[in-house]
Amino acid sequence: MCGIVAYIGKRECAPILIEGLKRLEYRGYDSAGIAAIDGGLKRERCVGRVAALEQKIEELGGCEGTLGIAHTRWATHGAVTDNNAHPHRDDEAMGHGIAIVHNGIIENYSSLRTWLTGHGHTFRTETDTEVLAHLIGHLYKGDLMAAVQGALKQVTGAYAIAAICEKEKDTLVVARKGSPLIVGVGDDEYVVASDGSAIVAHTKQAFTLADGCVAKLTRDAFKTATLDDTPWTPEIRELDIDLAQIELGGFDHYMAKEIHEQPASLRTTLRGRVDLASGEIVLGGLTGFERELNRARRVIVMGQGTALHAGMVARFLLEDLAKIHAEHDFASEFRYRNPIVDEGTIALFISQSGETADTLAALGESKRRGATTLGIVNVVGSTIARETDAGVYLRVGPEIGVASTKAFTGQVMVAAMVALWMGRRRFLSQDVVKTYLEAMYAIPAAIEHTLLASDQVRAIASRYVDRENWLFLGRGVNYPVALEGPLKLKKNSYIHAEGMPVVFIATKNSQYEKVLSNIQEVRSRGGHVIAVATEGDDHVAGVAQETIFVPDVPEALQPLVTVVPLQLLAYHAAVLRGKDVDKPRNLAKSVTVE
Repeated sequence: MCGIVAYIGKRECAPILIEGLKRLEYRGYDSAGIAAIDGGLKRERCVGRVAALEQKIEELGGCEGTLGIAHTRWATHGAVTDNNAHPHRDDEAMGHGIAIVHNGIIENYSSLRTWLTGHGHTFRTETDTEVLAHLIGHLYKGDLMAAVQGALKQVTGAYAIAAICEKEKDTLVVARKGSPLIVGVGDDEYVVASDGSAIVAHTKQAFTLADGCVAKLTRDAFKTATLDDTPWTPEIRELDIDLAQIELGGFDHYMAKEIHEQPASLRTTLRGRVDLASGEIVLGGLTGFERELNRARRVIVMGQGTALHAGMVARFLLEDLAKIHAEHDFASEFRYRNPIVDEGTIALFISQSGETADTLAALGESKRRGATTLGIVNVVGSTIARETDAGVYLRVGPEIGVASTKAFTGQVMVAAMVALWMGRRRFLSQDVVKTYLEAMYAIPAAIEHTLLASDQVRAIASRYVDRENWLFLGRGVNYPVALEGPLKLKKNSYIHAEGMPVVFIATKNSQYEKVLSNIQEVRSRGGHVIAVATEGDDHVAGVAQETIFVPDVPEALQPLVTVVPLQLLAYHAAVLRGKDVDKPRNLAKSVTVE
């Protein structure tokens, strides 16, 4: 949610900032803005896409300077207006020329606003961010870093901020707590952003700012410290992103690209972790926690949205393969009750970004209650990856489309590996594990085969795309897929859909006969059945109006192939309805506020 880009160096900042904002468009936003310092502070803001901001800047003669900040906003405080868009500045009457961009929410902004108003400040927007800008300006005594540290000590809530001041033309100050912020380290320049996709075109050397820390960046050096000014030394690492991975590569939309990347991404997920000859699974991220996992009595799987659907599959896999009691829970609700976390409880957190605010809050609650915590995340160095006791990376590459596709199959594949890893140490024979591993290795080819049905799915979508209500049904391990399918359809095409019949996941498994009965019920009531069925199943093909076949794979692994036709269905329906596939309205890739 929202995106920050900031730059200090020797180059003109505006082109770098605009390019960075475009890289972050997938995060979801309703307005955008930029501020730069040359002779003085200059701001430009507007409602709408980054392209509209770029055009406005050109029409007004540019935004010059080698120090600047930029932002894509998703409204949380105040309406969607030019005036409420970031960057925000301090009280102009004070004459400091401070501007900030901010992700997150300042929870005590109302009391701070009242206090600042009492001290003569005049506010021009409805936002919590302007309150923070005024507070920094109120405390400013010639040292921007000190003013930011002092202001953030008084703030309650989550934030990632970047601040500039026209009185300090060689200084960029950034800080974070709860919201992600990465500092790219270049040659006499720094590029700061909410994630690495906005940095990698300029440098691959970067560090993630730690929670509760502030960085002062000049053109040739940086200083990092806590809010109390205790020195903190960051670890500079290489970004695990290639520029080619975040380009469209010949596809019309990122969603289509990422659906078709799934075979390759799953091969990467498996690579180096599975030894078919010995039937062994090597998960380095679990090293050192074998004892806790072997003694586990219960696993609570948590996530939000698509990650939770993957978690529901993980629950099935853990119970079926590892024979351990498992349950799933909405991360957003976990800490608002009195959850039972007793001895032997494993809390497993699933998130593509590793920064989902609700999931982070549930992680904190689990740690306070003494659970052993595991993470299944995609982004290396993300907060969940750092804060969990152990975990496994997806390694599916960056996912730009807001509607998650390859991350879902990666999450399910990793969950299957974890379940087998635990099952082997509990009771599964080597031969059984080897059989599953061989089936898992065959999944990428099965998905490639399924993707050949894309034109067929498009034709089906064209026949039904005008229907405003779609219903989905699946049972057993495919029940979460029947939730994931309508989630994609609603997100991208805005067609109403629920996790009930008319699109059936009707593959051959333990629930096959029941699903066939459900299909007959729908047919008897005049419903049109679109079925995802196992190749060669003439029975389903005989009762459904439309049948999309997928290869026959073991029941526990079926979600990895049955989800693909539903992803394609959502994609084609959105395109046919003329929707903005990669940037659906009112949605963000990573929700960093509760």
